[in-house]
Amino acid sequence: MKIKIMHVGELGTNCYLLEDETANAAAVIDPGGEGGRILDQARADGMAIRLILLTHAHFDHTGGVAALHKALPQVPVYLHPADAELLGSQVFPAIGAPTVPYEEGDTLELGNLSISVLHTPGHTPGGVCLKVEDALFTGDTLFQGSMGRTDFAGGSYQEIMASLKRLAALPGDCHVLPGHMGTSTLEAERRSNYYMQEAMG
Repeated sequence: MKIKIMHVGELGTNCYLLEDETANAAAVIDPGGEGGRILDQARADGMAIRLILLTHAHFDHTGGVAALHKALPQVPVYLHPADAELLGSQVFPAIGAPTVPYEEGDTLELGNLSISVLHTPGHTPGGVCLKVEDALFTGDTLFQGSMGRTDFAGGSYQEIMASLKRLAALPGDCHVLPGHMGTSTLEAERRSNYYMQEAMG
């Protein structure tokens, strides 16, 4: 397993290329913009994009979907249905591609990798985190030392607290790969993240 971070779009969102080098297969997580550059990077790595995975439907995480879908119309775009049903609104603009639902407990296969879906609402109703081995892609649920905003339409402080409590209770340690800012570890966030400590409280 190899993970490549790309900063894309006007907000420099963390887009991840999750690559299984044994199968030459990649998943794009949160293509927030610059779909052509993401596609070029995957090709330069010798990877075929097999999945496009959205942690939620805010524009800064979906802005590159249309270009990727135009180039790769056969590749499914996964989004939790609670966010998918809001697409086309001001906060959740249309993404230029049909979506496939994934929900709590679902597992997606990428080559020899298994991607587990955790529904973690709060930042948006359909926010998810994605766990692959010891990597945890947290979208805008958990940041290094912080958490996602809950003051946008569909946000809920109570729900994000429940989601952070759930993440804190995951066994062992994980590499935390958020939608913005730097990476971290789950244990570091348990020890020093005020919001996670409040949630654990």
